[in-house]
Amino acid sequence: MHHIRTYNAISSKGLNRFPTDNYLVTQDCEEPEAFLLRSHKLHTETVPDSLVAVARAGAGVNNIPISDYTAKGIVVFNTPGANANAVKELIVAGLLLGSRDIYGGMTYVQELGYMDDAGEMGKLLEKEKKRFAGTELVGRTLGVVGLGAIGSIIANSALDLGMNVIGYDPAISVEAAWQLSSRVKRMDSLEQLLAAADYVTLHVPAIPETKHLINSKSLGLMKKTAKILNFAREEIVSADDMLAALNAGALAGYISDFPAPNLLGRKDVLLMPHIGASTEEAEENCAVMAVDQLKDFLENGNIYNSVNYPRTRMSRNGGSRITFSNDNVPKVLGSVLSVLADSNLNIIDMVNKSRGEVAYNIIDIEGDVSQTVKDSIAKVNGVMGVRVL
Repeated sequence: MHHIRTYNAISSKGLNRFPTDNYLVTQDCEEPEAFLLRSHKLHTETVPDSLVAVARAGAGVNNIPISDYTAKGIVVFNTPGANANAVKELIVAGLLLGSRDIYGGMTYVQELGYMDDAGEMGKLLEKEKKRFAGTELVGRTLGVVGLGAIGSIIANSALDLGMNVIGYDPAISVEAAWQLSSRVKRMDSLEQLLAAADYVTLHVPAIPETKHLINSKSLGLMKKTAKILNFAREEIVSADDMLAALNAGALAGYISDFPAPNLLGRKDVLLMPHIGASTEEAEENCAVMAVDQLKDFLENGNIYNSVNYPRTRMSRNGGSRITFSNDNVPKVLGSVLSVLADSNLNIIDMVNKSRGEVAYNIIDIEGDVSQTVKDSIAKVNGVMGVRVL
């Protein structure tokens, strides 16, 4: 029986994919093998010895202490792309709201509640509508920073809107590259993109390297008529530097899903309450992907969409399956294979992958694997965790 501890409200469409005959899924289960969560912060959460995996139903994982979990041999999964369409639609709305003063016009109309004559209201609106005029998106240049699951579909959607699209991503994945239209012009640097764009949309993760990626220096490279959209993470933009740039007239506007107190009440700022992935479909997609990844790992040891372990998959070949993680240093795998050889265990198939300082292995063995063999592998210097499936 696999024990899963849940945090937050996880869509039933995902939870129902856990078979009830061999999965116990509750908010308070003891000795869980896995955590399943959305935005719950795990930094102060006690890590049970039984924990081997964490699945985040969403893309960002800054609510999870990745380094600590990696050192304990815990695999952390996320669900990139599962909420991509929801975020894409909101960003398209942000582009439209940023190009024309739609919000200002709608607010003005609501302020006319004192008028009871439709004819008079019509005359007034005809006179005042020029206050809310804007520009069209066709022919404008959108700069996409980060061409992953969301950035790539935003780029393609902007092309459909008639925009020119430029992109920058020094580490674009093969999957994202396949999805990206050939009409998106790749820029050699972030600085080059910022200088050329009329609109910039950010799609990079919140990691130390991207904290305050948009700051006084980068803002100084942009056109005074340009606008920035941040639907990625709050930490990517320095709110203080953004305020200074807007006050100085160095930037035309800021549209974000992450409100900051010092940016409230400004006509050149549009703020939303972190609703990028807040659709029923996105929550269902994230839950389904997270559950499927957890099941495949717990039952087969396969790893897909992990943020700290290498992608490692192997079809079942009969017999027993051993999986183990270890420090990515010489001799560890050889020592484990020696344990198997000394125990007269024949290997059917195996795969070994590494990612940075971590390595992960799947080995299919003829027959059964005893507790003694498992304990011997666990004692090999450098091995972090062993499972027999």
